Amino acid sequence: MKKPAMAFGLFMASAACAAESGERAVSDPAPASVDAATTAAPQAGPGANISSATKSAHAFTFTGIAGDPLPLEQFSGRPVLVVNTASLCGFTDQYGGLQSLYETYEEDGLVVLGVPSNDFGGQEPGQAGEIKEFCETNFNVRFPLADKVVVKGNGAHPFYQWARETLGADNAPKWNFHKYLVGPDGGLVTAFPSAVEPMSAEVRRAVEAALSTSANTQGPIAPGE
Repeated sequence: MKKPAMAFGLFMASAACAAESGERAVSDPAPASVDAATTAAPQAGPGANISSATKSAHAFTFTGIAGDPLPLEQFSGRPVLVVNTASLCGFTDQYGGLQSLYETYEEDGLVVLGVPSNDFGGQEPGQAGEIKEFCETNFNVRFPLADKVVVKGNGAHPFYQWARETLGADNAPKWNFHKYLVGPDGGLVTAFPSAVEPMSAEVRRAVEAALSTSANTQGPIAPGE
């Protein structure tokens, strides 16, 4: 059962989130593939300068929800769906869809990475521990979660700066639950706006296509790794 206070907040925020979101569902967004770098790149964490020559998401590191480094390089060989999330948004129920997507394709190698952000409507005000508890209690989330970051503007986490430069402003987050699909080689494959459900046909087709190019050399990724 959802916690009463959080459920009330979710109810109050849902209409505003859906109304204010500038993102709309699209049909089969055209992939904008980027090849991975052929040489190793330095790990770019928060505050790092973004080189226009960076071609791989594996150059970037988040902080995990438990405070440990979360380098994207550890997911090399696997597609990763990177989603900026929030607990008090009309799209928050997509946590359930993301978990379903993860369970459906986890054994094939898919990683879903939730990246909490308070950028849109102030709808992720909680601290890391609160966010983790909310996700696990309300949606049984088992996929990896990052600590809260900025995902828009000049102060955005380096991954989000790079993704915006790579796929363009039109494909950058405009609200919570925007989705970037990173290929097994670390290249950006495509992006999906907030209104596109995680278990939608277009997301699943893109994930399956990315999985078909994956070496699948590792086992499932544990939450928070």
